[in-house]
Amino acid sequence: MRRPLISGNWKMNTLIGEARSLAKEVAGGLAELAGAAEEVDVLLGPPYLSLPTVAETVAGSSIGVAGQDCSPEEAGAFTGEVSAAMLKDAGATHVILGHSERRELLGEGDSQVAAKAAAASACGLTPIICLGEPITTRSAGATLERISHQMELSIFAAFKDPPGEIVIAYEPVWAIGTGVTATPEQAQEIHAFIRKRLEETYGVDWAAKSRILYGGSMKPGNAAELLAQPDIDGGLIGGASLAVDEFLEIIRIAQAA
Repeated sequence: MRRPLISGNWKMNTLIGEARSLAKEVAGGLAELAGAAEEVDVLLGPPYLSLPTVAETVAGSSIGVAGQDCSPEEAGAFTGEVSAAMLKDAGATHVILGHSERRELLGEGDSQVAAKAAAASACGLTPIICLGEPITTRSAGATLERISHQMELSIFAAFKDPPGEIVIAYEPVWAIGTGVTATPEQAQEIHAFIRKRLEETYGVDWAAKSRILYGGSMKPGNAAELLAQPDIDGGLIGGASLAVDEFLEIIRIAQAA
């Protein structure tokens, strides 16, 4: 049985004081959800500058903290970059890599994602590796080909042998902020395909225990149907993670799933 994982991604939102308040409210609300802390893993994904504050705020709770990206380099003359070791030192347990916004807006490629994933894992962080396809790919009927290609270059190139824990997040880019909704069945199809590719590469046992999150605008209104799917193990939550009541409701739904 895979334990659900609900991860917030605050993106470029919240100043330090706002991040502290948000983290405190989530921690307090989680404590009031009977049994949730023992049954659902929860992550908060603040901006870099707020990460130490958020880690300090949730210290002593079951909540983990995720960085939103990291450099593949350990240290050196890389102005503006943040290493995996720096994230870990600041209190991070996980790091989000290859998010669709970085791929689409900043031109980040699969080989960069692979290098970052290897660096993060070597440093003791759990990579959350994002995969997904735009509307042009889906319209062309090439979704599975695209996802398989991303897995080959973003995951399998980084880890020739079964790695320690990694998390995968599927982002249907075509259904994020477009007014088009991915059905639970469409999401399940891709999640099942991802797990099958993991089985083929790393073995059935490793794939069976690995978590695959849905990153396509999960909200309280669609979380129950999505989390009821056999291969959807949680969510990478964007906008709803900035609204405490919505985020806690998704956690409650995950607990009941």
